[in-house]
Parts: sequence; C-alpha cells; structure tokens
Amino acid sequence: MMRKLVLAAALGGFAVLSIAAGFAQHTHGEHAMSVKDTRQLVRFPDHLREHTLSNMRDHLATLQEIQEALAGKQEDKAARIAEERLGMSSLSLHGADEVAKYMPQGMQELGTEMHRSASRFAIEAQNSVVSGDLRPALEALSRVTSQCVGCHAGYRLQ
Repeated sequence: MMRKLVLAAALGGFAVLSIAAGFAQHTHGEHAMSVKDTRQLVRFPDHLREHTLSNMRDHLATLQEIQEALAGKQEDKAARIAEERLGMSSLSLHGADEVAKYMPQGMQELGTEMHRSASRFAIEAQNSVVSGDLRPALEALSRVTSQCVGCHAGYRLQ
C-alpha cells in the first residue's frame, strides 16, 4: 500500500486521478461487465487512431524486449531499445506532432513524460553496466510504465 501511495505522489495531479479511476474500474468476476467506463473519450481520425493503437502495441512489445534484455544482463541493449523505440529520439518515428493535436493536454503531458522517462531509463541502464546496480534502472523503467498506466486509465481512443 505504501508503494502505491509513493507512486501516486510521484505522478502528481491528473495522473493520480487517472490511475485511481483505472483501479476503481478494474474488477473481476460477474460484476466486470457492469462497471461503467469513465475514461475520457478521445476522438482521432480513423487513420491516426489505427496508427496510434499500433504505436501503443509496439510500446508494449518494446517494454517486453527491454525486460528480456535486462533479464539477460544486457543493459546496453535495453538502453538502446528504450531510446530508439520509446525515448525522446523516437518521437518522429511515432508521428508525435501529427497525433498530439488531437490529444487533450493531460494525455499529451503523459505521453511526453513517458518518452522522457524512457530516455532517463536508457541512461540509468547504461549507468548500471558500470555500477553493477540495476535498481536505479528498474526504478526508472517503472516510471515509464506508470505513465502508460496513467494514460490508459484516464483516456480511451475512438
């Protein structure tokens, strides 16, 4: 519980509300279908919606590849994957300028912070090669995924 509170405090304002809404929506069993989806609906043109959903699937696959590299003690590979596919240098690859104009401000902020966090993770992963301490890299990686969780808890595409 304390870890969730620390995470919530670190995320700040809107993301905290988004995550709280997401936790409230997550149920199991017979009541799962009766929970109303209260996430903000974001309308994208069809071609950008498909593009954005494809990017998000790639982000998820990238996170898996990063974890696999870390498990294999390939911190430099994890850093390279993170920066090339999620970090700030990946923005043009994702067409961020084109899709950002359809995003609410909070969604833009979460996305930008996800990309910044991925670049910070890449640095921490490289540092861990020298220090031998993977903990700062793992903490940085958790900040990347916390942005994903906050965005998905607060928004849905249509």
